[in-house]
Amino acid sequence: MEPIATTTMPLSANTYESASSALPGTYGSLPLGHPGRRRKSLWASVAGLALAVVILAAVGVVALYAYIAWVLARPTVAPLQSDPLQAAGMAYEDIAFLSDNGAHRLDGWYIPASTPSGKTVVFSHGYGGNREEIWVPIYELARLAHDQGFNAIMFDYGYVYNSDRVVTGGAKESSDLLGAVRYARERGADEVVVWGFSMGAGTALQAALRTDDIDAMILDSTFVLEPDTLYHNLKQYADLPREPSLTLLRWLYPLMNGSGLGEVPYQRIKSTAYDIPTLMIHGTLDERSPYEIIRDIALNQTAANERSEFWLVTNATHELVYRKDKAEYAARATSFLSRVTEPPLATGSLRQ
Repeated sequence: MEPIATTTMPLSANTYESASSALPGTYGSLPLGHPGRRRKSLWASVAGLALAVVILAAVGVVALYAYIAWVLARPTVAPLQSDPLQAAGMAYEDIAFLSDNGAHRLDGWYIPASTPSGKTVVFSHGYGGNREEIWVPIYELARLAHDQGFNAIMFDYGYVYNSDRVVTGGAKESSDLLGAVRYARERGADEVVVWGFSMGAGTALQAALRTDDIDAMILDSTFVLEPDTLYHNLKQYADLPREPSLTLLRWLYPLMNGSGLGEVPYQRIKSTAYDIPTLMIHGTLDERSPYEIIRDIALNQTAANERSEFWLVTNATHELVYRKDKAEYAARATSFLSRVTEPPLATGSLRQ
């Protein structure tokens, strides 16, 4: 056997580097990528995460205001606790009538005067209440009107017991009120006085823009749904900014409830001097409808009609003016009712 010939080749530095660079693992340089590409990838991830956070926050804000719009339109209303006979010793009838547009059936009570009368007071309850308005309470004021020779109507706005109805700030409730006024006329009333509370007073102002069948109004703690009063009440529940709060609610309220806040003619109400006698009653500490907002509406009435009055009650709160001073309230209300329903004097005649 011939010996195998071997050849020894010296390794140079270049040869080692060439070989080692082809080896995987620890025997070569790792392909770590370009630093600029790594930075771009990091910023893209951060931007994507930030966008996701912004979208989630926006969805959360919209959901919050959608919930507020839903709740505002659907107040919880307590069931009736009594009736005119039990609460104030007044005989009454259960009645039902249609709203002015014929779209809704309303339920209520008709309280006839002790002797036949052509004068009727229609009570208009506020937001979150029913025909009783226990915290006022309307029973005592119905008794006061009854003792002055008035028939009285106490009724519930449709949203009280109809789950298909929502609160519209008086835009649709005014048709309910006009239905009650028409019912009073059908029962023989020659003179109709609307006595409203809170949003029920604001509803009366809207109804009076649409009819001549209301002869006078008593408006207690008037609440007109407009941007200032809406935001004032919103701030009492949450420290939210005026904007975008009002814009979102104007957009979401009709979306959630089928009726928009913009349907309330608040600008027209604030600029109208009604041609009927109006007694406006308000408290300086009204936490729902600050008197500074309502004052201009009241002054428009007193300037336009000499039989209109504005009684501003020191330290009285929302819808609790009667409880603050029952004697003064009763005296002013009875005086107003007697003056606005007395027959007009003939030309040239003098009071004796």
